[in-house]
Amino acid sequence: MPVPIEIIILGSGSAIPTLERKHPAILIKYEGDYMLFDCGECAQLGLQKAGISPMKIKRVFITHWHADHFAGLIPLIETLHMLGRKKMLEIYAPEAERFVETILELSYWSFGFKIKPIDVSIEEEQKIVKEKKYEIFSLPVVHSVPAVGYIFQEKDHWKIIPSKIKKLGIPEDKIQLLKEKGKIKIDGKIIEISEVARKIEGRRIVYSGDTLPVEKLFEKASNSVLIHDATFVEPVEGRAHSSFKEVCELAKKYKVKKLILTHISKRYKNHSELVKKAKKYFSKATVAKDGMKIIL
Repeated sequence: MPVPIEIIILGSGSAIPTLERKHPAILIKYEGDYMLFDCGECAQLGLQKAGISPMKIKRVFITHWHADHFAGLIPLIETLHMLGRKKMLEIYAPEAERFVETILELSYWSFGFKIKPIDVSIEEEQKIVKEKKYEIFSLPVVHSVPAVGYIFQEKDHWKIIPSKIKKLGIPEDKIQLLKEKGKIKIDGKIIEISEVARKIEGRRIVYSGDTLPVEKLFEKASNSVLIHDATFVEPVEGRAHSSFKEVCELAKKYKVKKLILTHISKRYKNHSELVKKAKKYFSKATVAKDGMKIIL
């Protein structure tokens, strides 16, 4: 069985929060790593309701510097300090250094752990995190201010076929080395990983942040999970946001495996009706709500 990837929608609302929809915040959990994408003002409440300690958060990724996407940063950082955090917190964003330093100057606190702001490009796709089993990329999007989306990419891996291992006489203590190196030498013979294992394609999660429809983002989400801005049901001229109709049509075109529409305007009250409208456009679509969990 693959390692579960858990997505928790902490906030599914837009610029004006409601009792049902808080400001944007999404948590992705992969093995022991907890990553927060956007940090609206009630992100901590969402974490509490999900039963997750903020101390577990390894990195924060801000899509852009509109308050509904970052206003929860100061209280989150202060909470981490009061809980005794010592481990460094990385914050990724366009112009991260400038904005994070400004935010920290608004607080009288002297924090007991290092905060490392890391700038991401608004001009081109960029690999920003490289871990043993996954990578994270940023990708420029089109909003009213500099903004990016993020891509969580699990690395491809191999599933060993025991019968083939046995047939070739590979010792158990050599299997991990074979996985890591891709090949090993046994009794003078080179054995490739492809001879004894099946390749498992890594899973992908794409998060748009706030944006007009950007086709490259949908290309990246082909056969993957896409969490996309859908502030309005129908397109609204002059707003730098996407609509249900636009997003669903492009998701269908690029064969998105699962579409989660989020950043929902406060004008829409009936969640079940929104889900019906989304599925009318694209059967693999659903609408985010606070507390929603998706396990891959």
